[in-house]
Amino acid sequence: MANPWRGDVALVVDGQRHVARLTLGALAELEETLEEPSLMALVERFESNRFSSRDVLRLLVAGLRGGGVETSEDALGQAQIDGGPMGAAKAAAELLARAFVVPA
Repeated sequence: MANPWRGDVALVVDGQRHVARLTLGALAELEETLEEPSLMALVERFESNRFSSRDVLRLLVAGLRGGGVETSEDALGQAQIDGGPMGAAKAAAELLARAFVVPA
């Protein structure tokens, strides 16, 4: 079994634990759905608490897909996420922050 990468974030959806990660492919997918000119602009939006529920949803979908889970915004939007909307926002922010951490 491979060692977990420091960028992995656990997310419990409908009672099932998943690993989310923003891989290069997930980041590229996320770039296509952003309404910001860059990923750094999205990071700044989260840091200044100017993010929307749509931003959270898109980040989590990209992260789950990066972790190997096939899902959609519609499916995740209807799912029960542990911690509710605040737990989802925290996981999304953590995913984004960890995407820019240099591995040790």
